[in-house]
Amino acid sequence: MKTAALIMAGGRGERFWPKSRKRFPKQFLTLTNSDRTMIQSTVDRILPMVNPEDIFIATNRDYRELVRKQLPQIPEENILCEPEAKNTAPCIGWGAVAMRKKYGDAMMVVLPSDHIVLQPLLYHSVLRNAIAAAEETDALVTLGIPPSSPNTGYGYIQFDTESLPGGHGAFRVKHFAEKPDLETAKRYLAGGEYLWNSGMFIWKTSAILREMQEYLPENYEELVAIEAAIGTPAEQEILESRFIRMKSISVDYGIMERSKNVYVLPASFGWDDVGSWLAVGRINPTNDMGNVIKGDVVTVNSTRCIVQGDRKTIAMVGLEDIIIVDTPDALLVCSKESAGDIKRVVEILRAVNRTELL
Repeated sequence: MKTAALIMAGGRGERFWPKSRKRFPKQFLTLTNSDRTMIQSTVDRILPMVNPEDIFIATNRDYRELVRKQLPQIPEENILCEPEAKNTAPCIGWGAVAMRKKYGDAMMVVLPSDHIVLQPLLYHSVLRNAIAAAEETDALVTLGIPPSSPNTGYGYIQFDTESLPGGHGAFRVKHFAEKPDLETAKRYLAGGEYLWNSGMFIWKTSAILREMQEYLPENYEELVAIEAAIGTPAEQEILESRFIRMKSISVDYGIMERSKNVYVLPASFGWDDVGSWLAVGRINPTNDMGNVIKGDVVTVNSTRCIVQGDRKTIAMVGLEDIIIVDTPDALLVCSKESAGDIKRVVEILRAVNRTELL
């Protein structure tokens, strides 16, 4: 059976302000010591398993040219530009009907565009197991990351000891848990039956569309209409009118938490979801003082800092656990413990109509 990939790349990346902006969000940025952007790295990782012509990119229509420029190997018709942000269930549904239109039934690998994988060979091995499991059983398979700390920034997946028929290392999902408080996260870690929710999914297009028909029937009707219009003169008009009518809901809420046919495959391959500037400190090499530095930076008695320079020299004296990000029109100075509040800066700028900084 054909294996195709859908890479979700429509987010705004507001926790990476001021580098990530509405016109140039984080998936199109270089945030590691590689010269490849986040979305380019995601495509690079999947290419050993999926041909370029079988990779689909779901993004905002504002980013069509960015996708074309950074991923020239992706066919034009595989760039799915959403008329409106509607969360992951409509995005994945559109990808599934686009694949069904092109291939009939196919294996569908769904990947966010902003993750880091440090061990790609293990990643490929896990994906092969997940694809085999989903192909043989019609199950919805997700990848779960064994937690290394009581992280409160991730959702969690509780699994039981019932394995998927045929093996492949997947276990039935008992429960999807939202981002917990610290005490709950500590309990999850100690219990040994919880995994971090990676947001990566593997299934047949027929399987996910069957679940959408059952649990999100109104969305499914719109998707069928969009599918029928693909390749016709009315395609864009139908897409515009039908996509915006779909319920905005995540695939986790809409399908995964309700389906009785969900399995999780525990997977360790050096994963990070790169959700905030703190991730830059985790995934990049540090110097002798524990700092992660990019640009023209001078440090004196400063430790465990993350600094992203632009054109000017940045001098740091006597600082600890600070994030500094310089751009031509904005400067961020933030304690690491407050990194989760950077999104509030964007909310304030939006409220006072500082659109040139968004």
